[in-house]
Amino acid sequence: MFGAKITVCISGIRVPFPKFRPPGPRRTSSFLLSNHPLERRMPPRRASKRKRISEDELKNVEKQEEEEAPAAASNETTAFKSSSAKNIKENAPLVVFAHGAGAPSTSEWMIRWKNMLAKALNAIEVVTVDYPYISGGKRKAPPKAEKLVDFHSDVVKEAVAKYPNHPLILVGKSMGSRVSCMVASGQDIGASALVCLGYPLKGINGAVRDEILLQLRVPIMFVQGSKDGLCPLDKLEAVRKKMTCANELHVIEGGDHSFKIAKRHLQFSETTQEEAEDLAVQAVATFVANL
Repeated sequence: MFGAKITVCISGIRVPFPKFRPPGPRRTSSFLLSNHPLERRMPPRRASKRKRISEDELKNVEKQEEEEAPAAASNETTAFKSSSAKNIKENAPLVVFAHGAGAPSTSEWMIRWKNMLAKALNAIEVVTVDYPYISGGKRKAPPKAEKLVDFHSDVVKEAVAKYPNHPLILVGKSMGSRVSCMVASGQDIGASALVCLGYPLKGINGAVRDEILLQLRVPIMFVQGSKDGLCPLDKLEAVRKKMTCANELHVIEGGDHSFKIAKRHLQFSETTQEEAEDLAVQAVATFVANL
Protein backbone atom coordinates (compact mmCIF):
# COMPACT_ATOMS: atom_id res chain seq x y z
CA MET A 1 0.00 0.00 0.00
CA PHE A 2 2.74 2.35 0.90
CA GLY A 3 4.25 3.95 -2.14
CA ALA A 4 1.40 2.82 -4.42
CA LYS A 5 0.21 5.08 -7.16
CA ILE A 6 -3.37 6.23 -6.67
CA THR A 7 -5.58 7.62 -9.38
CA VAL A 8 -8.58 9.71 -8.50
CA CYS A 9 -11.40 10.18 -10.87
CA ILE A 10 -13.04 13.56 -10.63
CA SER A 11 -15.96 14.27 -12.99
CA GLY A 12 -14.69 11.64 -15.36
CA ILE A 13 -11.09 13.01 -15.37
CA ARG A 14 -8.36 10.91 -14.01
CA VAL A 15 -5.89 12.90 -11.91
CA PRO A 16 -2.80 11.10 -10.68
CA PHE A 17 -2.18 11.61 -6.98
CA PRO A 18 1.47 11.80 -5.80
CA LYS A 19 2.90 8.84 -4.10
CA PHE A 20 2.18 8.68 -0.43
CA ARG A 21 5.19 8.73 1.79
CA PRO A 22 5.02 7.78 5.42
CA PRO A 23 5.92 10.33 8.05
CA GLY A 24 9.55 10.26 9.18
CA PRO A 25 12.39 12.40 10.34
CA ARG A 26 12.78 15.65 8.46
CA ARG A 27 15.67 15.83 6.14
CA THR A 28 17.41 19.12 5.96
CA SER A 29 20.05 20.06 3.45
CA SER A 30 23.37 20.78 5.04
CA PHE A 31 23.83 23.55 2.51
CA LEU A 32 20.61 25.24 3.53
CA LEU A 33 21.41 24.76 7.21
CA SER A 34 24.81 26.37 6.99
CA ASN A 35 23.49 29.34 5.07
CA HIS A 36 20.24 29.93 6.87
CA PRO A 37 20.46 33.18 8.81
CA LEU A 38 18.95 31.64 11.92
CA GLU A 39 20.60 28.29 11.70
CA ARG A 40 24.22 29.36 10.92
CA ARG A 41 26.71 28.04 13.41
CA MET A 42 30.09 29.77 13.17
CA PRO A 43 33.07 28.43 15.13
CA PRO A 44 34.74 30.95 17.51
CA ARG A 45 37.27 33.13 15.77
CA ARG A 46 40.86 32.60 16.78
CA ALA A 47 43.07 35.59 17.29
CA SER A 48 45.30 36.03 14.32
CA LYS A 49 49.01 35.59 14.60
CA ARG A 50 49.49 39.24 13.75
CA LYS A 51 47.19 40.33 16.59
CA ARG A 52 48.98 38.10 19.10
CA ILE A 53 52.31 39.61 18.09
CA SER A 54 50.92 43.11 18.50
CA GLU A 55 49.76 42.33 22.02
CA ASP A 56 53.16 40.89 22.89
CA GLU A 57 54.85 43.95 21.46
CA LEU A 58 52.51 46.17 23.47
CA LYS A 59 53.43 44.33 26.65
CA ASN A 60 57.12 44.71 25.83
CA VAL A 61 56.67 48.42 25.21
CA GLU A 62 54.82 48.87 28.51
CA LYS A 63 57.51 46.92 30.33
CA GLN A 64 60.23 48.99 28.68
CA GLU A 65 58.47 52.22 29.61
CA GLU A 66 58.22 51.07 33.22
CA GLU A 67 61.93 50.28 33.23
CA GLU A 68 62.87 53.57 31.59
CA ALA A 69 60.68 55.75 33.83
CA PRO A 70 63.04 55.68 36.85
CA ALA A 71 65.99 56.29 34.57
CA ALA A 72 64.23 59.26 32.98
CA ALA A 73 63.40 60.67 36.41
CA SER A 74 67.00 60.13 37.46
CA ASN A 75 68.23 61.91 34.34
CA GLU A 76 65.91 64.84 35.03
CA THR A 77 67.19 65.03 38.61
CA THR A 78 70.78 64.88 37.41
CA ALA A 79 70.08 67.58 34.84
CA PHE A 80 68.50 69.76 37.54
CA LYS A 81 71.48 69.24 39.84
CA SER A 82 73.89 69.98 37.01
CA SER A 83 71.96 73.13 36.17
CA SER A 84 71.94 74.20 39.83
CA ALA A 85 75.64 73.48 40.16
CA LYS A 86 76.30 75.47 36.99
CA ASN A 87 74.35 78.45 38.34
CA ILE A 88 76.23 78.28 41.63
CA LYS A 89 79.56 78.19 39.85
CA GLU A 90 78.58 81.11 37.64
CA ASN A 91 77.88 83.21 40.75
CA ALA A 92 80.84 81.88 42.75
CA PRO A 93 83.15 84.65 43.98
CA LEU A 94 86.77 85.03 43.03
CA VAL A 95 88.92 85.52 46.12
CA VAL A 96 92.36 87.15 46.07
CA PHE A 97 94.10 86.49 49.39
CA ALA A 98 97.20 88.44 50.49
CA HIS A 99 99.53 87.37 53.33
CA GLY A 100 100.80 89.40 56.24
CA ALA A 101 104.20 91.01 56.67
CA GLY A 102 106.00 88.06 58.25
CA ALA A 103 104.79 84.88 56.50
CA PRO A 104 104.15 83.88 52.86
CA SER A 105 101.10 82.12 51.44
CA THR A 106 102.71 78.74 52.16
CA SER A 107 102.52 79.24 55.92
CA GLU A 108 100.27 76.94 57.94
CA TRP A 109 98.00 79.84 58.93
CA MET A 110 97.52 81.02 55.34
CA ILE A 111 96.87 77.52 54.00
CA ARG A 112 94.28 76.82 56.71
CA TRP A 113 92.40 80.05 56.12
CA LYS A 114 92.62 79.68 52.36
CA ASN A 115 90.91 76.31 52.57
CA MET A 116 88.27 77.55 55.00
CA LEU A 117 87.45 80.56 52.82
CA ALA A 118 87.27 78.45 49.67
CA LYS A 119 84.77 76.10 51.27
CA ALA A 120 82.67 78.68 53.10
CA LEU A 121 82.40 81.06 50.16
CA ASN A 122 82.14 78.32 47.53
CA ALA A 123 84.79 80.29 45.67
CA ILE A 124 85.62 79.64 42.04
CA GLU A 125 89.24 79.99 43.19
CA VAL A 126 91.27 81.51 46.00
CA VAL A 127 94.29 83.18 44.45
CA THR A 128 97.07 83.94 46.91
CA VAL A 129 99.41 86.88 46.66
CA ASP A 130 103.10 86.52 47.51
CA TYR A 131 104.84 89.88 47.53
CA PRO A 132 108.29 90.00 45.86
CA TYR A 133 110.19 90.72 49.07
CA ILE A 134 109.17 87.33 50.52
CA SER A 135 108.53 85.11 47.49
CA GLY A 136 110.93 82.41 46.38
CA GLY A 137 112.25 81.82 49.88
CA LYS A 138 113.41 85.41 50.35
CA ARG A 139 113.27 86.92 53.81
CA LYS A 140 113.65 90.65 53.51
CA ALA A 141 112.12 93.38 55.58
CA PRO A 142 108.71 94.37 54.22
CA PRO A 143 108.57 97.68 52.39
CA LYS A 144 105.89 100.30 52.99
CA ALA A 145 102.43 99.13 52.03
CA GLU A 146 102.12 101.77 49.33
CA LYS A 147 105.01 100.18 47.39
CA LEU A 148 103.17 96.87 47.15
CA VAL A 149 99.98 98.24 45.61
CA ASP A 150 101.04 97.96 41.94
CA PHE A 151 102.20 94.36 42.28
CA HIS A 152 99.04 93.43 44.16
CA SER A 153 96.87 95.14 41.54
CA ASP A 154 98.56 93.18 38.74
CA VAL A 155 97.80 89.89 40.49
CA VAL A 156 94.17 90.92 40.90
CA LYS A 157 93.79 91.96 37.26
CA GLU A 158 95.31 88.70 36.08
CA ALA A 159 92.89 86.71 38.24
CA VAL A 160 89.91 88.75 37.03
CA ALA A 161 90.95 88.17 33.41
CA LYS A 162 90.92 84.43 34.11
CA TYR A 163 87.52 84.54 35.81
CA PRO A 164 85.54 87.45 34.34
CA ASN A 165 82.05 88.29 35.58
CA HIS A 166 82.63 86.70 38.99
CA PRO A 167 82.26 88.81 42.16
CA LEU A 168 85.72 89.87 43.32
CA ILE A 169 86.45 89.54 47.05
CA LEU A 170 89.75 90.95 48.30
CA VAL A 171 90.98 89.31 51.50
CA GLY A 172 94.12 90.13 53.44
CA LYS A 173 95.92 89.15 56.60
CA SER A 174 97.32 92.09 58.59
CA MET A 175 99.50 94.07 56.19
CA GLY A 176 97.89 92.26 53.27
CA SER A 177 94.50 93.58 54.34
CA ARG A 178 95.78 97.14 54.38
CA VAL A 179 97.27 96.78 50.90
CA SER A 180 93.99 95.19 49.74
CA CYS A 181 92.13 98.30 50.89
CA MET A 182 94.50 100.47 48.85
CA VAL A 183 93.99 98.24 45.79
CA ALA A 184 90.20 98.29 46.20
CA SER A 185 90.18 102.08 46.22
CA GLY A 186 91.47 102.04 42.64
CA GLN A 187 88.85 102.82 40.03
CA ASP A 188 89.92 100.03 37.66
CA ILE A 189 89.53 97.13 40.10
CA GLY A 190 85.80 96.84 40.78
CA ALA A 191 85.96 94.76 43.96
CA SER A 192 82.65 93.63 45.42
CA ALA A 193 83.88 93.43 49.01
CA LEU A 194 86.87 93.52 51.34
CA VAL A 195 87.64 91.17 54.22
CA CYS A 196 90.34 92.22 56.67
CA LEU A 197 91.72 89.48 58.91
CA GLY A 198 93.48 91.30 61.73
CA TYR A 199 93.65 94.82 60.34
CA PRO A 200 96.77 96.68 61.62
CA LEU A 201 95.03 99.89 62.62
CA LYS A 202 97.90 101.17 64.77
CA GLY A 203 101.26 102.00 63.26
CA ILE A 204 104.71 101.53 64.79
CA ASN A 205 104.51 104.90 66.48
CA GLY A 206 101.02 104.15 67.81
CA ALA A 207 99.19 106.45 65.38
CA VAL A 208 95.84 105.34 64.02
CA ARG A 209 96.11 104.61 60.29
CA ASP A 210 92.56 105.19 59.13
CA GLU A 211 93.06 107.34 56.01
CA ILE A 212 92.47 104.57 53.50
CA LEU A 213 89.51 103.22 55.45
CA LEU A 214 87.75 106.57 55.33
CA GLN A 215 88.19 106.70 51.55
CA LEU A 216 86.64 103.32 50.84
CA ARG A 217 83.37 102.89 48.97
CA VAL A 218 83.50 99.08 48.93
CA PRO A 219 81.72 97.09 51.68
CA ILE A 220 84.26 95.83 54.21
CA MET A 221 84.30 93.32 57.04
CA PHE A 222 86.79 93.24 59.90
CA VAL A 223 87.65 90.02 61.74
CA GLN A 224 89.57 90.95 64.86
CA GLY A 225 90.86 89.24 67.96
CA SER A 226 89.70 90.94 71.15
CA LYS A 227 93.30 90.96 72.43
CA ASP A 228 94.90 92.27 69.24
CA GLY A 229 97.33 95.01 70.26
CA LEU A 230 97.58 96.34 66.68
CA CYS A 231 93.86 97.04 66.54
CA PRO A 232 92.20 98.04 69.83
CA LEU A 233 88.48 97.49 69.40
CA ASP A 234 87.52 100.85 70.87
CA LYS A 235 89.69 102.68 68.32
CA LEU A 236 88.35 100.54 65.48
CA GLU A 237 84.79 101.28 66.58
CA ALA A 238 85.50 105.01 66.45
CA VAL A 239 86.87 104.67 62.91
CA ARG A 240 83.93 102.56 61.78
CA LYS A 241 81.52 105.31 62.85
CA LYS A 242 83.33 107.73 60.54
CA MET A 243 83.46 105.39 57.55
CA THR A 244 81.00 106.01 54.73
CA CYS A 245 81.00 102.50 53.27
CA ALA A 246 79.06 99.56 54.70
CA ASN A 247 81.17 97.80 57.31
CA GLU A 248 80.84 94.93 59.76
CA LEU A 249 82.92 93.49 62.59
CA HIS A 250 83.32 89.97 63.93
CA VAL A 251 85.29 89.62 67.16
CA ILE A 252 87.13 86.44 68.12
CA GLU A 253 87.01 86.59 71.90
CA GLY A 254 90.43 86.08 73.46
CA GLY A 255 92.15 86.08 70.06
CA ASP A 256 95.42 87.88 69.41
CA HIS A 257 96.60 89.46 66.12
CA SER A 258 96.58 86.00 64.48
CA PHE A 259 93.39 84.94 66.33
CA LYS A 260 95.30 82.62 68.64
CA ILE A 261 93.31 82.08 71.84
CA ALA A 262 95.00 81.30 75.15
CA LYS A 263 94.27 77.86 76.63
CA ARG A 264 92.91 79.37 79.83
CA HIS A 265 90.39 81.40 77.85
CA LEU A 266 89.37 78.33 75.82
CA GLN A 267 88.78 76.38 79.02
CA PHE A 268 86.80 79.20 80.58
CA SER A 269 84.63 79.68 77.47
CA GLU A 270 84.31 75.93 76.89
CA THR A 271 85.20 76.22 73.22
CA THR A 272 88.08 75.32 70.92
CA GLN A 273 90.33 77.24 68.57
CA GLU A 274 88.76 75.49 65.59
CA GLU A 275 85.23 76.36 66.69
CA ALA A 276 86.13 80.02 67.20
CA GLU A 277 87.71 80.28 63.74
CA ASP A 278 84.84 78.40 62.15
CA LEU A 279 82.38 80.93 63.58
CA ALA A 280 84.52 83.71 62.13
CA VAL A 281 84.64 82.25 58.64
CA GLN A 282 80.89 81.61 58.70
CA ALA A 283 80.38 85.26 59.60
CA VAL A 284 82.48 86.17 56.55
CA ALA A 285 80.34 83.88 54.36
CA THR A 286 77.14 85.53 55.63
CA PHE A 287 78.59 88.97 54.96
CA VAL A 288 79.50 88.04 51.37
CA ALA A 289 76.15 86.34 50.76
CA ASN A 290 74.28 89.48 51.81
CA LEU A 291 76.08 91.80 49.43
